[in-house]
Amino acid sequence: MRDLSSLYPVWFCDIWGVLHDGHAPYAATVDCLQRHRKNGGTVVLVSNSPRSTIGVSKQLDEIGVARDCYDTAVTSGDVTRDLMQQTDGQLFHLGPSRDLSIFDGLPVNRVALEAASTVICTGLFHDDRETPADYAALLADIDARKLPMICANPDKVVRKGGRLQYCAGALAEAYAALGGEVRMAGKPFAPIYDLARRRTATIRDHDVPVASILAIGDGPETDIRGAAGQGIACVFMTGLHDGEGSLAEDDAAIRKAVPEANILRTVERLDW
Repeated sequence: MRDLSSLYPVWFCDIWGVLHDGHAPYAATVDCLQRHRKNGGTVVLVSNSPRSTIGVSKQLDEIGVARDCYDTAVTSGDVTRDLMQQTDGQLFHLGPSRDLSIFDGLPVNRVALEAASTVICTGLFHDDRETPADYAALLADIDARKLPMICANPDKVVRKGGRLQYCAGALAEAYAALGGEVRMAGKPFAPIYDLARRRTATIRDHDVPVASILAIGDGPETDIRGAAGQGIACVFMTGLHDGEGSLAEDDAAIRKAVPEANILRTVERLDW
């Protein structure tokens, strides 16, 4: 990563699976990000978290991630807040209560499904024990009402400690399969990258060309495909394979899955 620090002054780094595992930081990642910043680089955390930047920073503090390893964060929640303000404000929240901060300060109302014009999906109500199959009836009801859904987190699954946990993207996928209208706020879609580049320009006092940006992520369909769509070079950090394949097999698989991506490295962990 030392060589890449010199070539790419701006790093767009994923959070969950790259910076921490849901419980504790990955020390090697923190070290690389800190060294990159000391090398004159900028680190923007780009996350599909449905929380706002403030909420994510607080969560990182609680997990123990050092504040000096990043400059700022851009989240799917930030983009979702913008999309919510483009509705009539009558919103049904599909997700856990811990995500309620996403509504803070906005001129919107959280209402029952019967009174809603739009569904805001931030995840499963009880993601510690539920799966998308538990939501078949609710999604069918939403579809019958022809309500659009704003998905605040396109991730379908993340690792939390030793288990996989379903995310909002899995519900959005199921809703789209019913024919429902879904608007995605985060990676791999363009709005989150546009916001990340605007915030980077504020930090560095100038617009940053794509050729100066490196994306770091562990999600083929989010981090890597998103970077490819923006023409951003990337590092793929393996994380969700449970040790089933070798690093070479993981590298071959990701290049086959996203052939358009400019993958500079496939690694099990970041090293300076």
